[in-house]
Amino acid sequence: MRYLRSSRPLAGAFLNDLGAMVFGMPRALFPALAATVYHGGATTVGYLNAAPGLGALIGSLLTGHAGRVRRVGRAVAFCVVAWGLAITGFGLVSWLPAALALLVLAGAADVVSSVFRMIIVQQSTPDALQGRVNSLVFAGLTGGPRLGDAESGVVADVAGPQAAAWSGGLLSVATAVVTCWAIPQFWRYQSAVAAGRAGAPGQAAAQRGRPVASAAGRDASVTGQGADGGAS
Repeated sequence: MRYLRSSRPLAGAFLNDLGAMVFGMPRALFPALAATVYHGGATTVGYLNAAPGLGALIGSLLTGHAGRVRRVGRAVAFCVVAWGLAITGFGLVSWLPAALALLVLAGAADVVSSVFRMIIVQQSTPDALQGRVNSLVFAGLTGGPRLGDAESGVVADVAGPQAAAWSGGLLSVATAVVTCWAIPQFWRYQSAVAAGRAGAPGQAAAQRGRPVASAAGRDASVTGQGADGGAS
């Protein structure tokens, strides 16, 4: 926890994800929405539960070039905003096909966000702390949606299931915006790997907190020769 608080990019990624899961996860509302809004039964609930998973499958096909994205902090924020807007739209529509399409979009945004978030986790965490930091991240992934179920149920009991869904989506967007404003290091975070590919090895090393030797120095250390290449 101390390292999570001290690493601003890591804290920003964690807060973005936790806000999306706690406020924007409407899974507990699906049975009530299926009965009162879409006038369906168990089949409709099944469609609603499957739609985010279908979106995640589609989104995973789009992550092959994620390693080329430099500004991964912004990528996480944009994906969380896309998730929140999709959930907001889901809470406002009463036509089942449109609701399913929005859930598919939300699922795709979620899986792309998770890829960029893990880039930040892996690159900003020292090797000695990888296990503990990742366990904390996965604890949030496991507990966040369950807290979201409780939040959705409380709001639905007061204002109805649709209001609980769209208000949760808006709160997810607000959490992302406030996090980027409060933690500018997260918003400005750049992938060390992508920065290195772009020809900025010094910046890449700075992201990881490791020194970078010059090309000549690396060659000398490997071959045992001097910079002029004279072998004895």
